[in-house]
Amino acid sequence: MGDESRITLACLDLAGTTVADDGIGERAFTEALVTQGIVSGTDTYTRAMGRVHAARGRSKLDVFRDVFADEDRAQAANHAFEQAYDSIIDRVGLSPIPGAEAAIDALAASGVRICLMTGFGSRTLGHIIDTLGWWKRADLLLCPADAGGRGRPYPDMILTAALHVQVDDVRHIAVCGDTESDMHSGRRSGASIVAGTLTGAHDRTRLEAAGATHILSSVTELPTLIQRPHRPSTTPYDDQPAP
Repeated sequence: MGDESRITLACLDLAGTTVADDGIGERAFTEALVTQGIVSGTDTYTRAMGRVHAARGRSKLDVFRDVFADEDRAQAANHAFEQAYDSIIDRVGLSPIPGAEAAIDALAASGVRICLMTGFGSRTLGHIIDTLGWWKRADLLLCPADAGGRGRPYPDMILTAALHVQVDDVRHIAVCGDTESDMHSGRRSGASIVAGTLTGAHDRTRLEAAGATHILSSVTELPTLIQRPHRPSTTPYDDQPAP
């Protein structure tokens, strides 16, 4: 494999990509909306959840800013979301996507540095890693606050990871996620592999429209993809205005 195509850093999303969501996110969003007087079965709830689904992958605070014009309500809803998510995983636990742990370990064994990143806040990120016992499974864990506060679709978390592990060239980065925000951030970072996985929030059509260079049935296919010779993508990508 030539130097141009050598992957040295894999930036992997958590919920929906390496960790099974199992409806936990939706339940936590619903509980958070209830604290702001928005209940299931109403038109207001339907509109709010439509915005939530469209914005999956982004910072959860930014999602609530999309739903509420008022910053105080967005902050309150985000706090309620984190409490609800933590409470739910305490009750029901979390499971990796089948084969995800083996895939991460295979990447690490081949010399690829691993960054797990998320749109959750730092407390929830830590809770997820605690629940899974993944503290030694990655070289780096990032949430939006670790990259100056901007989450996806901006490239900040990916570029923060690249600086942290001293990547020589952004073309040596592979990104894998399940949302269009993951794809936008990957393409904006200059990563040569921006793989969409079909185990999470968004389907093939949305992932391809957002600039995915590859579509995977799950993250388990990523080690094989990375080991294949490839060139930086020339797939047309019409970047969307950042929110």
